Amino acid sequence: MIIKKIKLTNFRNYDKLETRFYKGINIIYGKNAQGKTNLLESIYFLALTKSHRSFIDSNLIKENREYAIVEGIFNKELLDTKLKIEIKQKEKHLQIDQNNIKKVNDYISNVNIIIFYPDDLDLLKGSPQIRRRYLDLQLSQLYSNYYILINEYNKLLRMRNEYLKKINLGIPIDMNYFEILTNYLIDKATLLYRMRYKYILKVNENCTKIYNDIMNLNLFSIKYVPNIEIDEFTDNNIKNCLKKIYKEKYDYDVKMCYTSVGPHKDDFIFMLNDKNLKQFGSQGQQRIAVLALKLSEINIFKKYKDTTPILLLDDIFSELDDDKKNNLLKYISKDIQTIITTTELSNLDNKLIKKAKLFKVENGQLIKIKEVKENETRTL
Repeated sequence: MIIKKIKLTNFRNYDKLETRFYKGINIIYGKNAQGKTNLLESIYFLALTKSHRSFIDSNLIKENREYAIVEGIFNKELLDTKLKIEIKQKEKHLQIDQNNIKKVNDYISNVNIIIFYPDDLDLLKGSPQIRRRYLDLQLSQLYSNYYILINEYNKLLRMRNEYLKKINLGIPIDMNYFEILTNYLIDKATLLYRMRYKYILKVNENCTKIYNDIMNLNLFSIKYVPNIEIDEFTDNNIKNCLKKIYKEKYDYDVKMCYTSVGPHKDDFIFMLNDKNLKQFGSQGQQRIAVLALKLSEINIFKKYKDTTPILLLDDIFSELDDDKKNNLLKYISKDIQTIITTTELSNLDNKLIKKAKLFKVENGQLIKIKEVKENETRTL
């Protein structure tokens, strides 16, 4: 999968931008605050309908403008797909091939994106909510039904919490319906636990080797941490665990007016030598841990979706020494489209630059510096 073209109108610091990308390596360089990261953000937003930098869509609209438009052409197996998103202050409209799309799950399964950017360290250092949001987004890219599942779960969760509040306040409710609602919630929770558990297993098939290749440190892994003890991730076992613990927690949940157990409390942690990297790792070890997670997902998309995702790397090489840069290069190959930003070309390996299409960005303007001929080899 590749992005062939993107067109921006009133997006962040861009008035107008239209450019084509090369199917191999693309390098965008320029000083800070000129629009490099904004361009990567626009690609990510166009693919997934969400920004990785802002929860509020209207923040993406250029100052003093009423709307923003992001549109582009993606190609998979010789088939072009045109995506378009229009943002207004309180509205967002999605299109695929000029057809209006009402359901987000019908949209986001079309393009697969992996992004690494400086603030990604929050994925390791930040709250469990950040990691759950990331897990949900990646699973929604992989399985179109996951987006529906997580929304159904959250809807049932809100309904159950409302009933808990009424019980706490002494407002009469239909307890039979409350039990039915709880069982529905357990059904959805069971699927979420199982899908998340299997996804982390898939990640661990690759991330240990990737981390070792880059850092020369072994025994790295990602550990899934649900907030209930589950001995075996089978449907019956998970359901039985949940039914038991919901009964045990009923009085507490009524008192708190909140469902205290479930996938909405999940977490995952980064481990090295059986130690949590959040507490015991250096910043360099932590940064490469997040990168290893992201890179491991390339093989997941290849194996389970039969597609190669687009890889976006925002100013990553400036944080690495020469050895780690060289170790990372093996994961940037001719069969994956990669778009890299950097403040200085000197941060990058010359072999990488020679095989890449170069752009310079300055004050919201993108200038093509070097084209790549189609007959040039792109193996690093």
